[in-house]
Amino acid sequence: MKSAYKSFVLLIMFFSAVITTSGQKAENFKLKDYNGKEYQLSDFKDSKAIVIMFIATQCPISNAYNSRMVELYNDYKDKGVSFVGINSNKQESVEEIKEHAKENGFEFVILKDEKNVIADKFGASVTPEIYVLNGDFEILYHGRIDDSRKEDEVKSHDLRTALDEILAGKKVSNPKTKAFGCTIKRVN
Repeated sequence: MKSAYKSFVLLIMFFSAVITTSGQKAENFKLKDYNGKEYQLSDFKDSKAIVIMFIATQCPISNAYNSRMVELYNDYKDKGVSFVGINSNKQESVEEIKEHAKENGFEFVILKDEKNVIADKFGASVTPEIYVLNGDFEILYHGRIDDSRKEDEVKSHDLRTALDEILAGKKVSNPKTKAFGCTIKRVN
């Protein structure tokens, strides 16, 4: 029975995530980074775009994107775009997240979502999974970074395209793509 309930909850989360891009707003939240410093979403409200990235230390798919996440951060950080990584996996410790960030050159903020509260609020289900918000926390884009785990096979740079459109003052032409990766390991 417990397994059927979990499957039902995941199915509901999936469908709510599919429905929730255009016009949806994120709520302000508070989480601590791996150094214990508290951040809230409103700290980034003056950004032209806020990229929320649900990421992991142990997921091979998320890890295949590490260099691309660094590249995106470096390409957009001086253009008014904030990047916030969120780790919601129950088995990945704060120390592990800190070491992973150091090893991979992550200079963006990475927060620990201890009880999956923020992942649940967003409806995030995999790593990596991306949400791009404006300063009013409206969700402008939800989905993947690009269309291939293998960097040399990428044909569609979905996140980069969305950011370029936002910075140009345009509406995101493809606001919803299918994120793929390892499932977020939830507390219960």
